[in-house]
Amino acid sequence: MISRRTFVNVLLASCLALIAWFNISPSASALGGKLPSVNQPAPEFTLPTNNGDRELSLSDYRGKWVVLYFYPKDFTSGCTLEARRFQQDLPKYLDKNTQIIGVSADSVDSHAKFCDSEKLKFPLLADIDGKVSKAYGSWIGFVSMRHTFIVDPQGMLRETFTGVNPAIHSTEVLSRLDELQTT
Repeated sequence: MISRRTFVNVLLASCLALIAWFNISPSASALGGKLPSVNQPAPEFTLPTNNGDRELSLSDYRGKWVVLYFYPKDFTSGCTLEARRFQQDLPKYLDKNTQIIGVSADSVDSHAKFCDSEKLKFPLLADIDGKVSKAYGSWIGFVSMRHTFIVDPQGMLRETFTGVNPAIHSTEVLSRLDELQTT
């Protein structure tokens, strides 16, 4: 039997996924906060990883492209689909010198179980208090919204995705990454 809190969390995450799926949300700046500006330095952060014994910072990836994606909740249908698509396309990202990083308010333990369950080979970061999600305009109440950001090797924010459709999102990100890397 699931707890009331778990049920409410899953219900909220599902509602957010539906809003994003149908792209009916008001502007992202109104719903999730102020998005950082494209062509400006991406907000720096340091968060604990799914392996629990270290932290990662955005600056650790200088010299690489970064796909930083925020999502509501481990083990929910939309978030699982999105993670699976990123994992499926991981070799293509690695060929493009790109690191995928997932962020949500779930705990390190939840992330570790999610990575094990889905065989994810990229880090998931635990933003339990939502501080990083807020810095990226991706926080609503007690969960992260489904937003994705592309950061270039110098740490500049180059693209923002809101209204994400988890089924095709990785393909969209790869396409935009190709455009950014060829200009």
